[in-house]
Formats: sequence, C-alpha cells, structure tokens
Amino acid sequence: MGGFTEFVAARSTSLLRTAYLTCGSLSEAEDVLQTALERACMRWEKLCRAGDPEPYIRRIIVNLAISRARRLAIVRFIPTHTPPDLPAAHVDIELRHVVMDGLRGLPPRQRAVVVLRFWEDMTEAQVARVLGCSVGTVKSQTFKALKRLRTVLGEEVANIARY
Repeated sequence: MGGFTEFVAARSTSLLRTAYLTCGSLSEAEDVLQTALERACMRWEKLCRAGDPEPYIRRIIVNLAISRARRLAIVRFIPTHTPPDLPAAHVDIELRHVVMDGLRGLPPRQRAVVVLRFWEDMTEAQVARVLGCSVGTVKSQTFKALKRLRTVLGEEVANIARY
C-alpha cells in the first residue's frame, strides 16, 4: 500500500487538474478524483504489476466525468415543482474563465479529448488508450471540439487557448 501513498503524493495535482478541466467544477473534480483513487487503491497491486497505473486512473477520471455529465443532463429534463435556485452567471474577462466556459459547453467526450490532448499534452494514441477508443475517434472528436470552440470563443481566443 506504500506505493499508492507515494503515487498519490506525486501525481494528485496533475490528476486533479485533469478532473477539473474534464468536469468544469472544482468540487465535482475533487469528488471524481476521490472516487478514482478509491477504485485504484482497491486494485493497486494488480495495477502496478500491469505497468504504469496512471493511464488507468486517468481513464477512470474521464469515464466518471462523462457519467456525471450524462446524469446531470438527464436530471435537467426531469420537471420539478419549483425550479431550483441557479447561481448568477459570473462575468469575467480573464481568458481562463472564457476558456473554461467554452470547455463546459462541449459534450463530455469532446471536453475529455481536448483536456487530455492540450492540457495534459498527450498524443492521440495516448488519449485513445485512456478513453478506450480508436485514434480516428480521437482525431474526429478533437476536430469537432476545436471547431465548436472556435465558433463559441472566436478564432483568436481558441488558438491562444490551445497553446
């Protein structure tokens, strides 16, 4: 179990960043990361025998984020007797907030591809392994996501955000 503790100490910041960018919310990201680490801890010895456990944990994070987004989408369609209180939209001119809003507007799978490709600096093949899909799927999801971001954010902001 000692190896797990060292792994979490060394990689938790990077994993939290992936979770945050994939979820779009720090509180959700913390929950997703906690769940992913719990699942990894239960299989730690097996994961270490198989090689590097980090891609497996990233895949758990992405899958949990996608599942949460789907559940939230379904809940939004369920009528309630009184509408829930919605927080006021926070208007901020900083690029970070603009990009995060653009990311939140992407479907979960496209958001995961953009986060892994451009923030985590993974190759298309690495992203395909993490997401359990083909390299072609990663390419098409990246193309669609960037096209949508350019439409929403404008060409100049989308290009700055990529780098």
